[in-house]
Amino acid sequence: MQLVLDGYFVPGARTLRNIRCLVRVDSLWLLALAALVGSLAGLVVAAMTHATLLAHAVLFGAPGGRLSGLTALVSWRCAVPAIGGLALGLFGVAIRRSLPPRPVDPIEANALHGGRMSLRQSVLIAIQTIISNGSGASIGLEAGFTQLASAAGARLGCFLRVHRADMRLLVGCGAAGAIGAAFDAPLAGAFYAFELVIGSYTMANLAPVALASICATGVATVACSVIPPLHLAPPSALRLRDCLPIAGLGAFCALSGIALMRVVTLIESGFNRTRLPVWSRPALGGAVIGGLALLSPTVLSSGHMAMRAGLMESLTLGRASWLFLLKALASAVSIGSGFRGGLFFASLYLGVLNGAMYGDVLALIGIDPVSVQVCAMAGMCALAVAVIGGPMTMIFLALETTGSFPLTVAVLISALTSSFATRRWFGYSFATWRFHLRGESIRSAVDVGRVRSLTVEHVMQKVPPVIAMTASVGEARRRFEGLQPRHVIVTDELGKYAGLVAADAYNAIGLPEDELLGLLRTDPGAVLRPYEPVRDALATFERIRAPALVVLGGSCRGEIVGLLTERYVLRRFAKELERAWRDIAGDV
Repeated sequence: MQLVLDGYFVPGARTLRNIRCLVRVDSLWLLALAALVGSLAGLVVAAMTHATLLAHAVLFGAPGGRLSGLTALVSWRCAVPAIGGLALGLFGVAIRRSLPPRPVDPIEANALHGGRMSLRQSVLIAIQTIISNGSGASIGLEAGFTQLASAAGARLGCFLRVHRADMRLLVGCGAAGAIGAAFDAPLAGAFYAFELVIGSYTMANLAPVALASICATGVATVACSVIPPLHLAPPSALRLRDCLPIAGLGAFCALSGIALMRVVTLIESGFNRTRLPVWSRPALGGAVIGGLALLSPTVLSSGHMAMRAGLMESLTLGRASWLFLLKALASAVSIGSGFRGGLFFASLYLGVLNGAMYGDVLALIGIDPVSVQVCAMAGMCALAVAVIGGPMTMIFLALETTGSFPLTVAVLISALTSSFATRRWFGYSFATWRFHLRGESIRSAVDVGRVRSLTVEHVMQKVPPVIAMTASVGEARRRFEGLQPRHVIVTDELGKYAGLVAADAYNAIGLPEDELLGLLRTDPGAVLRPYEPVRDALATFERIRAPALVVLGGSCRGEIVGLLTERYVLRRFAKELERAWRDIAGDV
């Protein structure tokens, strides 16, 4: 019998139920799902790449659609980014009911929402990314790739009702496939998922994520959407004396990356202060980008061909500095004005220019430890680590791109130095910096949503022991004799909360049975509400040093709805942390 379930036709409820059970209990089926998600990611990358290349060829006359490889631009084509920005703004107005102001990205989904993402919203974001990149905005497609591919994994996991940990894994598989297919680098894609989207590396997750990345790369290769191979002349060996200057390059790239993230924030604040309608800001930003493109077309789009030229040619200090300033400004304006996309590839290109500048300066002062080309490659990955995060991702990207072990060692030194320096001096990647500006304390994709979603209502005693304060000690002893509560709630003549009495107090030896219970009550000076996060409840317990607190309803009457003890909430909180850690550690 054909059924319609979650908007999809399925062969029958029994078959679907069997598939769901198999996915939950057999890891081979999870591997099959990972391969499917990876293949979908490859299709996403191929479709979005070909769409933007077609737009570049039609709108800018770029041969092969490689826009940043142009040496000059016809003046009237500089209006294309502004027109594209206007189209993006109007499209945003048309879909504003379907797309929230802050859609959930893969990192936030895995950190807070157990991997749940909206496929419909992600499709709209992907379309916005194509419009932005296709019209020449100085941003990459990688954010759109990972958004849509991860949402496909989340949708598939939701359809099959997989466990929370498996849902997060499928989101990571989508991201791994997207990055692996985008750069023809399956190892880099896998570690992108581990470092940035899943938040941890485990042996249990290695096979699904790696398989997804490999499948995506294969699909993208068949679809002819991978970038052409890069042919470099790597050094035969890396000398020991070269390590310190390369580490200095990593620190220099960290400073450049921090400055870039700060500039993006300043420009975005500047656009907000103009009080222009949100839909008109991309058009203004596009006009600025068009003006910069008159100076150098390399600022347009992601910068694939411009980056390759920077790696394969020797740039002078003056030209590298000039191109760096233009590209950094164009990327900051693109993000700040509201174009949809990310800084992944822009940071790679800026890193190449940063490395070329650094190498030229070393040559000028007579140090010249390594070639400018090696500095450019090391700078490429170091700046990307500062902005994007994920040092292992960039190290494997360099290895898979060049196939050179000595060059990879140089990248290793610069990337690790950049990662350490960025964490020490700034503390955020670009994604987590944006979360910080929104007031979210997300530093990685580690699953903190399980603990954050825990509220007082989930852990409180819902039928607490309640007695009137006019009752006697003997009456309390008889009423709660079999229950043995640690604390009882006492109420006044109107039935409202009046305080707490510890069981040890009214069960004390020698206490007269006709003693009024109200004389033994204590008032901790604070109450809890059912909707309060457990984290806040723990902070309240710590502040007032009380062993138990009453939970009052949210209405103005303040009726008693529960009781919470510090001892129990600590035990429950620790249990949730242990469950989260088991997910991180691969359930070992």
